[in-house]
Amino acid sequence: MAQPSAPDFAGVIVAAGRSARFGGARPKQFLEIGGRLVVERSIDALAAAAAVAEVVVVVAADRCSGAIADRLRAHPAVSAVVQGGATRAASVAAGLAAVPAQREYVLVHDAARPLASTELVARVIDATRAHGAAIPVVGLADTVKRIGASGDVAETIDRSSLRLAQTPQGAKRAALIEALAARATAAPTDEAAALEAAGHAVCTVDGDARNVKITTAADMQAIRRSLEEHVDFRVGTGFDIHRVDPSRPLVLGGVHFEGEPGLAGHSDADVVLHAAMDAVLGAAGAGDIGRWFPPDDERWAGADSIKLAETVCRRIQEAGFTIVNLDLTVLGEQPKIGPRADEMRARIAAAFGIDPQRIGLKATTLERLGALGRHEGIACQSVALLSRRGS
Repeated sequence: MAQPSAPDFAGVIVAAGRSARFGGARPKQFLEIGGRLVVERSIDALAAAAAVAEVVVVVAADRCSGAIADRLRAHPAVSAVVQGGATRAASVAAGLAAVPAQREYVLVHDAARPLASTELVARVIDATRAHGAAIPVVGLADTVKRIGASGDVAETIDRSSLRLAQTPQGAKRAALIEALAARATAAPTDEAAALEAAGHAVCTVDGDARNVKITTAADMQAIRRSLEEHVDFRVGTGFDIHRVDPSRPLVLGGVHFEGEPGLAGHSDADVVLHAAMDAVLGAAGAGDIGRWFPPDDERWAGADSIKLAETVCRRIQEAGFTIVNLDLTVLGEQPKIGPRADEMRARIAAAFGIDPQRIGLKATTLERLGALGRHEGIACQSVALLSRRGS
């Protein structure tokens, strides 16, 4: 079937659970694996699909603010972090309420399933478009027994038609909203159950045995081993330089420096973000910003480099990469970077979807040597570390 020209899906990540079976001081979805929160990896799984325009994350009331909430909101794909309800259905309904009305479809995904593959997500998207609702399922490998009240085997159940449901589960947004509202007191355990009860047919696609939901500490250990034993690390470098143009505003790292002479360039001439993008693209073997945003293309005239960096980040995620960290050095006589370094780091981190603590930012003068020393321009050099699992 023909693919829509614009993204027609929104993602909803259900991260409001308390992890009672898992234990520990912090819910499992907010633990780190390889420098990324479990929930961030689940967000990445949906955001990597070109059909997904944005992702809404649903959390418990006490997680709506604080460092983790700030970190989630900084993810370039996340449009909102909202408070969930007392049940899964209530939490999903809260997430759906934050989805833009123009999105025809939604994907609802467990925060604790960080290994959903791009192929799995694509199967669900295609089937949802074709049938209105779709879920991934896997067969049962073991014999199934029904146990009686005494604890003895009451019968052996034919497992040939039984399947285990996974997420993400896809549906038409309006249909799922209505189905959940109709089953508000019934507490369905997944979205398909609500749709089934409302009379909607739910298509199935092949799931993935690796798409495990973390329930116990043993699950976490297994997933951690799976991710950390098969990681491909890539290093890239970037460099950019722009001539001073006093007629333009100065933007460095997404931050405007009022009263300072700006830089000449086709876009906003943000030399810091340009160097960062080149380092990220270079590490991924994806060319440079001149290829992605040609300087002779009028679409990018005066473009906000934050938006360009967000585009680069999304494309890198689609290729399966995660940005581990960025280290940047600004070369120039002025302005003074130090007083606004934290603000710059926050803006850069938000554009690339990583924690500000993973952004290194320094500045150095040229001791008045050469063109940069005479403040005829500003330059920046950057190093990026990327990782990709399963490579």
